[in-house]
Amino acid sequence: MSDFPRHRPNVGVVLFNAVGQVWYGRRAGQPTDHAWQFPQGGVDRGEDLEAAARRELEEETGVTSAALIGRTEGWIVYDFPEALKLAHRLEGRKPWDGQKQVWFAFRFTGDEAEIALNRHDEIEFDAWRWGDLSEACDLIMPFKRAAYEQVVAAFSRFTP
Repeated sequence: MSDFPRHRPNVGVVLFNAVGQVWYGRRAGQPTDHAWQFPQGGVDRGEDLEAAARRELEEETGVTSAALIGRTEGWIVYDFPEALKLAHRLEGRKPWDGQKQVWFAFRFTGDEAEIALNRHDEIEFDAWRWGDLSEACDLIMPFKRAAYEQVVAAFSRFTP
């Protein structure tokens, strides 16, 4: 993980259902048109990347019934806007320049009753829905758009 040392190691998950739609979560407390995104989160020191992706998926969505169908190679990197970097410093967080991510594609193999947004102390999402992968870049915060374009390109082979 020595590439991009000023970027926080992170994983992202695109969860596909049986008909090729993807899971979107609306970020809790984010009053913006760009509040929908895929599950993602930090990698603990020494943690395997796929294990981190499965942990984040379960913490943020409740989903454990998921079969690995793909992953990206290398890091997909984005920088935080300056205002967000400043806010992180003021909150006492480590001053990362952005995030470096490996993305995983999973096929949801469970029942929708398994989806629960309150499985973790820190609630990430307050709503969820299925949608087309092609929507992702229009739903995400603009500073993450280039990263999402790479994810969509990498995983479009899993859509009908």
